[in-house]
Amino acid sequence: MKFRFKITVFTPTYNRENTLLRLYDSLVGQTYKDFEWLIVDDGSTDDTEKLVQKWFTENLITIRYFKQENGGKHRAINRGLDLAEGELFFIVDSDDFLPDNSLEIIKSYSNKIRGSIVGVAGRKQYADKSKIGGEFGIKEFVSNHIEKRTLKGAMGDLAEVVKTDVLKQCKFPDFEGERFCAEGLMWNKLAKIGDLYFFDVTVYTAEYLEEGLSSNSIRNRRKSPLYAMQLYSELAQDKRLPLKLKIRTYINFWRFSFFSQLSFIEKWKKLNNSFLGLLCLPLGWLMKIKDDKNSNVQINNK
Repeated sequence: MKFRFKITVFTPTYNRENTLLRLYDSLVGQTYKDFEWLIVDDGSTDDTEKLVQKWFTENLITIRYFKQENGGKHRAINRGLDLAEGELFFIVDSDDFLPDNSLEIIKSYSNKIRGSIVGVAGRKQYADKSKIGGEFGIKEFVSNHIEKRTLKGAMGDLAEVVKTDVLKQCKFPDFEGERFCAEGLMWNKLAKIGDLYFFDVTVYTAEYLEEGLSSNSIRNRRKSPLYAMQLYSELAQDKRLPLKLKIRTYINFWRFSFFSQLSFIEKWKKLNNSFLGLLCLPLGWLMKIKDDKNSNVQINNK
């Protein structure tokens, strides 16, 4: 059977007027044209909207633009999933861009999407074209984000393209007052639904900016402890997780839980009253103290 999918290239953006042009140019240059570029502007205060309006007049690719009140990337992704018209959903950050043949390559692997395989995942590279995470031990395989690292040795960020209707089942929760949630929460949920077809071919160029989310992950988790606890508590309950990684997950749960107003009992319940989880609490406290001494992650929690 021949598979044909329209792709939604989705970009959540916030004050990235200075980098969006590079992404736009890379999309205009794509060899595969059956896609839409869906942009959710998370409350930008720069001239992002004016820039996009200019591209509308050029009419070189299909662009759909929506602006919302600033609420964080995860809320922008949730809205993007609601708005997407493509069968496949591909998150491309506003400070990154795609090689000219990216969507063509993704389309060539789309016939793998069937049965329990709900998407594909290619490689990300730095601007110097070195692969993020180094070389895979195997060129192509079927797995998920729970097992790929421990069983397949696949490291580094990947470029996931997933069936939109499936990814809608993995939306982020909405914790009022918190603005950061790691995308891992979505990918871990997806791992309980279906697998991805991983291939060792570059389809995405990433540039990690100093002020970007990746470089501030610890500080962001401290500012949004409910999301952090949700991420680690759900991961810890996955039976496929090796013991060493489960212990590390428990430690990280407690590491960020100290910034939450929940009671100890409420926190422990999130770990299903796990005795092993309880034993990891002192190590989580030590990690929290270590973070406190690092000026790069200190925050004001008032």
